[in-house]
Amino acid sequence: MRISWLVSLACACALAAQDTPSKKAPAEPAKKPAPRKFTEFPVPDAAPLDLTAASRAAIDAMLLLQEGEGNDQWPYRGVYREDQNPSPVGYRVGGTSIACLGLLAAPGFRTDTQRQEALQRGLAFVLATLEAPRMQEDFIKNYDVRGWGHIYALEFLLAVQDANVAPKDQGATIDTKVNWLVQTLVASAIPERGGWNYSRPQGYRSPKNRASTFMTAPALQALFHAKARGHAVPDEVVTLALDALERSRAKPGGYAYGASGTSQADVDEDKLTMMDKTPSSAARAAVCETTLLLAGRGDMGRLERSVDLFFAHWDDLAVRKSQTGTHIEPYGIAPYYFLFGHVYAAQAIEQIPDAAKRDKLRGKMRAMLAKCREADGAWNDRQFDCSGGYGTALALLAMHMPQLPKPSAWTATAAKK
Repeated sequence: MRISWLVSLACACALAAQDTPSKKAPAEPAKKPAPRKFTEFPVPDAAPLDLTAASRAAIDAMLLLQEGEGNDQWPYRGVYREDQNPSPVGYRVGGTSIACLGLLAAPGFRTDTQRQEALQRGLAFVLATLEAPRMQEDFIKNYDVRGWGHIYALEFLLAVQDANVAPKDQGATIDTKVNWLVQTLVASAIPERGGWNYSRPQGYRSPKNRASTFMTAPALQALFHAKARGHAVPDEVVTLALDALERSRAKPGGYAYGASGTSQADVDEDKLTMMDKTPSSAARAAVCETTLLLAGRGDMGRLERSVDLFFAHWDDLAVRKSQTGTHIEPYGIAPYYFLFGHVYAAQAIEQIPDAAKRDKLRGKMRAMLAKCREADGAWNDRQFDCSGGYGTALALLAMHMPQLPKPSAWTATAAKK
């Protein structure tokens, strides 16, 4: 994917209004909060995380960060201006869904009334906001983030069903929305080339668009989960998206930011463009390898290498944490993929069959999380305070990945027959 970020910003700024179906917009803060001082990098090694204490502090921080007129959402911001309020609807639905997944992941949810109430408010917000015009199957101009909302709302609603934590009067609504989200993701896949991307400079339905590996791999995992629960997912949509991921893998072991029309398997590091270089790829290689493994196209050696890649280039990712700008030199790493990378590296670690190796890598993951935690017990890889709910939830998911349900595998319908 190669677009002008000035164009992206200009297009993105048009997406802030008309997002929610409610009559009243979320209340704006009375005054702009004082600038927050984030952790600076590089930092020395931090004390090992006490998971119980760290989880409690993280949850407390998230409860304070829940905002909106009904205190029901956790927005986050990607390529958007600091003064833009409210955040685009896709980021509000996606951020709230991820935050709720984090609250649900930490131990003790069923005895924590405050967490349960916060999640139920978030659930009500997600269900209502999926009705918004800008959450329907559509696309505005060349940059539209609603797809992130579709992916993580689907994962959130499926997790609610798995854990059986939905209010009884919302059960039918949730099932209806899960079906709708599956159909929407299927319909919004890039034609012919496969996959998904929130940036489509060639037009929404053009097959010339490149799939984003960051977006395509999580979308596939959400669809794998949905099919495992009995929802119909067309084989062709999944096959084309998996093909796009495989074309993206370069010779050094990383994955291109945008899937090319041809295989990158023979492309050396010095031939890769800025956004495709291996250090940048360290935040996305693990999710790509895990997704391919779940679909029967993976390789354990490659998956383990993707985890090693994440840790080897952690400093290259961390230097962009909570900084301004997005895909800048030398590696084109956007700050909001920093904690995203931790979640999917943690997920990849759990696929490794060697128990001793898993335990060692889990400890290494906790050490990295300890180094990038904020003074208030939250995690935030953006310069916006409101993104703290998103970042902290990702940290909770990474911390507690060993106890979370394993991601669903994919088996094509034709293969079953």
